[in-house]
Amino acid sequence: MKYKHIYLLAAFLINVLYSQGRNEVEKGYIIVTDYLKADGKKDVSDEIQKLIDKNPNRTLFFPDGIYLISKPLVTPANPQTSVALELSNYAIIRAKEGWNHEEAMIRLGGKDPANNISIPGSNYYLEGGIIDGMGVAKGISIDGGRETAIRNTSIKNVTVGIHIKHGANSGSSDSDINNVNIVGNRTSGSVGVLIEGHDNTLTNMRIGGVHTGVHVCSGGNSLRNIHPLYYNSDENYETSCGFIDERFDNWYDFCYSDQFAIGFLSFGGKSFYDHCFVYWYSNKGPRHTVFKSNGRFTSSVTNMNAGIGKHNATTENVILDVAEDGGNGIFFNLNIGDPSLVTDHEHEKYMR
Repeated sequence: MKYKHIYLLAAFLINVLYSQGRNEVEKGYIIVTDYLKADGKKDVSDEIQKLIDKNPNRTLFFPDGIYLISKPLVTPANPQTSVALELSNYAIIRAKEGWNHEEAMIRLGGKDPANNISIPGSNYYLEGGIIDGMGVAKGISIDGGRETAIRNTSIKNVTVGIHIKHGANSGSSDSDINNVNIVGNRTSGSVGVLIEGHDNTLTNMRIGGVHTGVHVCSGGNSLRNIHPLYYNSDENYETSCGFIDERFDNWYDFCYSDQFAIGFLSFGGKSFYDHCFVYWYSNKGPRHTVFKSNGRFTSSVTNMNAGIGKHNATTENVILDVAEDGGNGIFFNLNIGDPSLVTDHEHEKYMR
């Protein structure tokens, strides 16, 4: 009788293990909490990294819970070993106290570099959930590969929300970011999105608690319906900026700089701004600037709405602050809330 019980127990355990494996194959994804606890108490960095490394071309699903990490999680860029990270809406990946890394909490394509979109596996992504930097960590970086996506994600309490590095395709990252909300750590060095790689598409984003909303260092990027909002302290407010463009050939559509001292800052390159909006909801700081160029003004600005009114006017209200004369940029169909409050008229020579 004793051996019969042992046999039945062994058969049961074998059946459970077989069923778990079969369910994973049938479902098409790995459930992370089958292998670790998401209670926010134990560092699970190594356990998650092991799942990433041992499950090529699989989706790792993170149910609701808190996943505490002390080091960056790194996914492969090689399509043959890539993984997708799928977070439940209330799944939180949180930086552990004492975090001390220059790299982001999650590095998409951070190892096994590749420049290949011809085979399945190149379209890896991170979707859903919450990335919590605890005020000291960078959120997510795209380090390599192509066709990388970040979507439907909330990134909180970070020094840099998303960092898109130089991509594998001759510097092009070719990534797609959409429906992402970012909250910085409210310091003067905080940045919502930093873009170094070329040819990325960003759509439907809200960014707050940062000193710089979006900092673009590359070309060929498309930004649509991006809304950075400044609500930090007054410290260094005069250098706060909604959008910085160091390059040229970038497209901004329905982008909205809200309460930053400078709405849009160009380094003299020609980019395109259509139906964009600069607004201040109070008279914060001594100077409000809609568009600033650190060189000649060469950009095309069409249908810009400059929300300057009596409730938000300050000592200086400037449409265009240009460092050098001689640019061939244009303002077409510029709408100013109250033109009588504008204190400098440099922009008028560029109006069409």
